[in-house]
Amino acid sequence: MTVVIVTGMSGAGKTTALQALEDAGFLAVDNLPPGLWPALARDVAAAGLDALAIAIDVRSAAFLDDATAALEALRRDGYAPRVVYLDARDETLVRRYSFTRRTHPLQGGGLSEELAQERDALAGLRSRADVVIDTTHATAKDLRTRMQRLVGDDAFALRVRSFGYKRGVPTDVDTVLDVRGLRNPFYEADLAGRPGTDPAVQAYVFADGGLDAYARFRDLVRALAGSARDAGRGSYTVAVGCTGGQHRSVAVAERLAHDLADVFAVEAGHRDLAEALAEHGHASDAAQAADGADGADDAGDAERA
Repeated sequence: MTVVIVTGMSGAGKTTALQALEDAGFLAVDNLPPGLWPALARDVAAAGLDALAIAIDVRSAAFLDDATAALEALRRDGYAPRVVYLDARDETLVRRYSFTRRTHPLQGGGLSEELAQERDALAGLRSRADVVIDTTHATAKDLRTRMQRLVGDDAFALRVRSFGYKRGVPTDVDTVLDVRGLRNPFYEADLAGRPGTDPAVQAYVFADGGLDAYARFRDLVRALAGSARDAGRGSYTVAVGCTGGQHRSVAVAERLAHDLADVFAVEAGHRDLAEALAEHGHASDAAQAADGADGADDAGDAERA
């Protein structure tokens, strides 16, 4: 299991770094006393997870002396923790504090004196750092990219999910596309019971101007996801909705996953397809759709292979 300890000066970017690791698949824990690190690592490994990130700083000043022993305990347990220390020039830290109007955790006088005390308190961890990152001239995007590259995960994921409006609009997405204006196979007797993954259903949906409308959706998604990637995001999620989540939304989601696979790592899934097919009495198709919904990430890769 990979274990990363993130530490360093207040205002140097620990929150951004920890969020970047979380987006890369790490279980991220903030400000945990070092004496608890080995037990947490064992619990995380026992749960089948393979990446743990722990942030610690001067807020845990009373426990910093335990960090050396905790790192040694992790190494004895076979975890080989990497310590990442974030730093910046004092004038930069002062400017960041002035901008955010936050108070320093030590609250022991003037900010310059507090920063000096913090450097002394963290000297032990800095001396044991495997990587020291100076964020003086770095943007949040720069730091996110650096952290993702550090752990070998700088890929951007575009997630495309189909759904049915009558079953509720998903709230955990970045953009919702309404494709109810496309041709609806529901009113065709030979197509009504088929899923949007069926070539005949897809041909019907994209006929009579449907393909032109789809192209506009595709270009919009490409632009929005590209902007999110350029801003340092680790992923972007698009929900595609039709009335029931069986035909049009599925067809569009499938085509988006295919057409944008050369630009992004795309994950496709269909939230309501199994339920919609079950309403039409297609048990075998519903079972296949349910399997795809439960393992959307793997299914998306398999469908594109």
